[in-house]
Amino acid sequence: MLISWSRVQELRAEIGDESFAEVVAIFLEESDAVIARSQSGFTPEDLHFLKGAALNLGFSTLAAACDSGEDAAHIVGLYRTSKADLLAETG
Repeated sequence: MLISWSRVQELRAEIGDESFAEVVAIFLEESDAVIARSQSGFTPEDLHFLKGAALNLGFSTLAAACDSGEDAAHIVGLYRTSKADLLAETG
């Protein structure tokens, strides 16, 4: 499972639907920027950012890949799939 849906629900319950939508939008905007510059690989700072943001939003598989320093193409694929799943589920 790419996304910890219990974490998504926990976060939504903690901050409310409106704030959750804002958090998701900010996460995706900032993460999209990091992903866009990944053609030459990720810096340690990029991986740290993605891992932390992913954990906060329940992207557990992406966070683990960032933590273990997997190759950029795999991380990008996980991000894109997780993003699509989240958007499909939360609208």
